[in-house]
Amino acid sequence: MALCNHSSLKASPVYFPRISPHQPSFSLPRLPCVVRCCSISQPLKTLAIDPSPVVESLTTFAPATVANLGPAFDILGCAVDGIGDKITLRVDPDVTPGHITISNISGAGKKLSLNPFYNCAGIAAISVIKMLGVRSVGLSMSLEKGLPLGSGLGSSAASAAAAAVAVNEIFGRKLSEADLILAGLESEAKVSGYHADNIAPAIAGGFVLVRSYNPLELIPLKFPADKNLFFVLVSPEFEAPTKKMRAVLPTEVSMKDLAANCSQVAALVKAVIEGDVKLLGSAMSLDVVVEPRRIVLIPGMAAVKRAALEAGAFGCTISGAGPTAVAVTDDEGAGLEIGAHMVEAFWKEGNLKATATVRRLDREGARVCSTGSN
Repeated sequence: MALCNHSSLKASPVYFPRISPHQPSFSLPRLPCVVRCCSISQPLKTLAIDPSPVVESLTTFAPATVANLGPAFDILGCAVDGIGDKITLRVDPDVTPGHITISNISGAGKKLSLNPFYNCAGIAAISVIKMLGVRSVGLSMSLEKGLPLGSGLGSSAASAAAAAVAVNEIFGRKLSEADLILAGLESEAKVSGYHADNIAPAIAGGFVLVRSYNPLELIPLKFPADKNLFFVLVSPEFEAPTKKMRAVLPTEVSMKDLAANCSQVAALVKAVIEGDVKLLGSAMSLDVVVEPRRIVLIPGMAAVKRAALEAGAFGCTISGAGPTAVAVTDDEGAGLEIGAHMVEAFWKEGNLKATATVRRLDREGARVCSTGSN
């Protein structure tokens, strides 16, 4: 049973007054109350007072995401369908009221900590618990990792998004998507850095533009429903931790490079709104700031990009921090062929085994998959 009618970011920009990574403060004008989130070491003010659970258990899913899309570093991301993480959450009388435990982690996340304070899903869940003011019941959750760690597909964001939505839903959906993004952003800041281009689309679905971080302002970009867009995702057996890949980035860029990337970001936004996949591919392939620093750290990536373009992809770049390569096309069959050429290039030029999958845009974002009795 899918329950996907939670409030959305589909209509207009969402504004959050001034924020800093160290002591953020958020005000949501569209709500009758104010959310002010301090650093994780300080208590969060609440939006609700100890709500009662409406079901005993549920399972949520949050999709993988592609961030940056080439030149739009930290400011544009989108969700892709069919792959992601699941959280199963239940009311647990053996857990101290107001607390949460992680009972099990399966799939690709067996290296992750079961301590919720050191797990991205746990951090997001704790943030939502604090926002809701939960005191009377304890919760336990299990995490099914469908995304590899350090894959460039928003693995930490998917876990955080699924957890945030799960806690909100089990207490009757008291918080908006904007609130849940704040909780997920707190998790991202602890795990992979203060950036919203994975967590926002993981929760809201579709494309999301981060117009500003201070104050935080998110703008959903609606890709036309009648246009075909396929992502060719090719993941090699190689881990590229986000923190390591961010460490190689320049602290300053030239005016020439700034102008070049700004023009391509503008083209990306136009391409998304108009459903122009050819323009989308062209723009995402022309990053002159971030991709050149990272591409040399992923064996065979330059050859993989060439192979994708030669096979007919409209564009190709590194997904997030990598090592996954992402290409775009408007035809699923062509996508399968492009993916095969990219896998071959990873093996021949990088000596890396890789797998390819072709996915559509996920327009829903994190959602409930099933619920237990109340």
